[in-house]
Amino acid sequence: MNKIKVLLIEDDRSISNFITATMDREGYKIMHALNGREGLSLSTSFCPNVILLDLGLPDMDGLEVLQKLRSWSDVPVIIISARTKEQEKVSALDLGADDYITKPFGTGELMARIRTSLRHSHAQTPGHVYKALDLEIDFEKRLIRLRGEEVHLTQIEYQLLTLLAENSGRVLTYSYIMNAIWGPYMDNNNQILRVNMANIRRKLEQNPAQPQYVFTEIGVGYRMRENENGGTV
Repeated sequence: MNKIKVLLIEDDRSISNFITATMDREGYKIMHALNGREGLSLSTSFCPNVILLDLGLPDMDGLEVLQKLRSWSDVPVIIISARTKEQEKVSALDLGADDYITKPFGTGELMARIRTSLRHSHAQTPGHVYKALDLEIDFEKRLIRLRGEEVHLTQIEYQLLTLLAENSGRVLTYSYIMNAIWGPYMDNNNQILRVNMANIRRKLEQNPAQPQYVFTEIGVGYRMRENENGGTV
């Protein structure tokens, strides 16, 4: 069985030693780059299954590395950074990062994020059913059931819910959702998005203040509970 290949782009020796030891222990094959240029080169020669990318690199900003990566590759990229500002996270996610972990982090969290990103990289066939707790979405039949009862959504609500379900477990930024549902020329006003998300929660959640299915990442976007059937739709 081929080992999962992880590319780490990180200049901090203590962090890289910690991650390398973790990957070795988990049976993953890891390559380490100390700067952005080396990382970009290894991304083509090493052909990793997932990339762990620091933002504070010595030769170029990690966001620039991410942007270059996304020009030719859709390999899952997890940002590992000490930057905690919401705008940094939003920018990374908008540029195509699959996840964002703030330093310091533990082994358990790191491995969970890697496993989730790897699942997302293997899309399921069309018609796959999203299932989480008491909620089921049959994409082929365009049917939503909650505790066995059919749920009726407006067209926009359905589009929003299925977009989140297709990316379950991942944070989708406000701007990404607005662009996907209303298009690039829609006024960047999140109010229409918030109203529709509130309507969806009223129809799905027993207690909208403590959601079980659709979660708000404050200042960033929304995330849907991960599909129990595994992977994305």
